[in-house]
Amino acid sequence: MTVRLRPLRIEDEQQALAAHAELTAEGFSFLLDWSPSTAWRDYVAQTSAWRCGHRLPADRVPSSFLVAESDGELAGRVSVRHEFNDFLAAYGGHIGYCVRPAFRRRGLAGEILGQGLVIARAHGVDRVLVTCDEDNRASAKVIERRGGVLEDRRVDPDGVLKRRYWIG
Repeated sequence: MTVRLRPLRIEDEQQALAAHAELTAEGFSFLLDWSPSTAWRDYVAQTSAWRCGHRLPADRVPSSFLVAESDGELAGRVSVRHEFNDFLAAYGGHIGYCVRPAFRRRGLAGEILGQGLVIARAHGVDRVLVTCDEDNRASAKVIERRGGVLEDRRVDPDGVLKRRYWIG
């Protein structure tokens, strides 16, 4: 199955909101910093501005927010952080990704992470930190298959135990 990472578009609204609802039900956010009170066009512009470090919330760093398209459908997304803040260095890492439930167990997560690694390196990040929840064995396997070496486990401020992997 082919996966292509690309910026979010205006015409993605329906699929992106559906993906957000699906993943929110699992306790994960598909659309970062999205609010129902924000016009979709403004949200798309906001995600584009993040790449250049513009209009960032105080706790964010410049990043590439990209959706993963497969066979014309939004199958997942990735956020590639171009630099660290204290939280990312300790718990969040350089790359955060997700796959919608209907697209899981097809190898998409590994492809999304692999393409995310290329983007991170294009932004000068040679050694990439990727984290996952301790109980997310599927994500841990994806990270390990992409060369992730477990450094340690840490409890984040919300009390969630995180596995921290370095790739590079």
